[in-house]
Amino acid sequence: MNRTEQRDHVFKLVFEQEFYDKEELIKQLPLYFEIFPQKEEEAKEVLDKANEIISKREEIDNLINEKTTGWKTSRMNKVDLSILRLAVYEILWDETVPTKVAINEAVELAKKYSGKEGPSFVNGVLAKFA
Repeated sequence: MNRTEQRDHVFKLVFEQEFYDKEELIKQLPLYFEIFPQKEEEAKEVLDKANEIISKREEIDNLINEKTTGWKTSRMNKVDLSILRLAVYEILWDETVPTKVAINEAVELAKKYSGKEGPSFVNGVLAKFA
């Protein structure tokens, strides 16, 4: 699995956490790989990264709220918010991902999963982190 595919799976897991409380999420995350089977090592990498992002959710949301004007995380659509959480994590904590790559990949995820305005919104927010 390449990095773009890995990022796609991480996004889906981060997005999934919007719909479950913490205890249920712990049960749900491993079930994801029954639907989308991966090699054990690859699945572990995806799951580990998703768990890291989820564990930093409050901190990431606070950072996003500091950078946005008129759009707090509580009002954002959940797809865009999940993409932003992933990208902010990569920009600030994943030293293996250059900032430009994190932003570009986030915009590509928004093109794939978000609405018409999603890519420009995601790009605009992430530009403030660059």
